[in-house]
Amino acid sequence: MSAPGPVVVTGADGFAGGALMSHLRHRRSATGVTLRGLVRTLSLATAARPDVLPVGDLTTITGASLANALLGARSVVHLAGRAHVMRETALEPAATFRAINVAATERLARAAAVAGATHFIFASTVKVNGESTPSAGMFTESDPPDPQDDYAASKWEAERVLADVARDTGMPVTILRLPLLYGPGAKGNIARLTDVIARGVPLPLASIHNRRSLLGAGNFSSAVDALLRGPPPAHRATATYFLADPVPVSTPQLVRAIAAALGVRPQLFALPADLLHLVGACVGKAAAIGRLTRSLEVDSRTFSAVHDWQAPHSMEEGLAMMVRSRGIPDLPAL
Repeated sequence: MSAPGPVVVTGADGFAGGALMSHLRHRRSATGVTLRGLVRTLSLATAARPDVLPVGDLTTITGASLANALLGARSVVHLAGRAHVMRETALEPAATFRAINVAATERLARAAAVAGATHFIFASTVKVNGESTPSAGMFTESDPPDPQDDYAASKWEAERVLADVARDTGMPVTILRLPLLYGPGAKGNIARLTDVIARGVPLPLASIHNRRSLLGAGNFSSAVDALLRGPPPAHRATATYFLADPVPVSTPQLVRAIAAALGVRPQLFALPADLLHLVGACVGKAAAIGRLTRSLEVDSRTFSAVHDWQAPHSMEEGLAMMVRSRGIPDLPAL
């Protein structure tokens, strides 16, 4: 990281952004990198950080403010966006996803190119390729996209828009398709599953034999660090990679690993997958049951080979850090 100018991280106070900022701050003495984290508003956690800049909403930020936020940027890591929503409240979800994940991303990328950035890194999702993989297969970068909801469709459209930006401006773009992330501050499905396990709720998942790729926040941060430390990609190039922990796990294995991190006994019993799917359909939870029972595995060996990267943390280490950060014993009862 010898080139001048800061690394700009959007969504710097989010789950992934916070982990990356912490990692890069820790590495600052060794790399000399300067950071600029962009957030919507300051919080108690970020108000005292001189490397955090409040910029408001990226969908409505003025051109002058955006230029100021990106002034002198060497690289931009774009993590801000609208993620998969469990309980949708937007009147037009598809339009809302497009405004945040597509239009704002394009505007940010073009402004980054004008600011002289030599690399734009974009966090996408494995859901661009679909919701599941065959039991004996995994997604690779050569597989055709198959987004099946508004969130995944918006990320796929953003990837295509960024390819146009790279061609138009010459600024290289790296796209990382990410699976479920876990670690300190994790939210969403992994947090809900952890809460359920902590409370000793019996789970009918013992007979599930799937394979799911996961990614620890520490491993994600290390991989982005490897991208930033490496030479800039080829002029006008767009590179797409899957990124994941090296070892996929079944849902029962994940439950047992979380239980071990919590120091509790996993409460697993067996029900046939077909019966689980039927129950899920009857109660309007078909998608949630599908995520627990089906496989979703990706091949991240290309990224590791190209960038000479190996995941530094085991799943057990990442889950232990996640559990410690959540204060599980203080959770309210169901």
